[in-house]
Amino acid sequence: MDWGKVTYIFFSLMSLTTTAGFIYEPNAIALFLAAGVNIISTILKIGVKNLLAAELLASSLVADLHLIPAFMVLTFVDNERMAIALAIGAIVANVFSIALALIESAKSEDKEEF
Repeated sequence: MDWGKVTYIFFSLMSLTTTAGFIYEPNAIALFLAAGVNIISTILKIGVKNLLAAELLASSLVADLHLIPAFMVLTFVDNERMAIALAIGAIVANVFSIALALIESAKSEDKEEF
């Protein structure tokens, strides 16, 4: 078992679920946690060297660039609807990231069989 892969997939899923938690209960603490977990996920993906590493990192950066402004909008402007809209964009990017990770896992399984 590749523990590095387990760790970055764990943080990718955690980012997705904490962002979904913010959508369910919109508050600054939930959004801060979602952004923090997503930043950790992004940092972990920097060192990944696999078939879709660039795409995984790009999707994580997109989620970062949605969650950080969402936190700022919620905290400083107090616009909950805009923060939720940005968080939905981060969820889409995280779902894409998870899909890429699943595709990459399936491709690596094919290579190990032959």
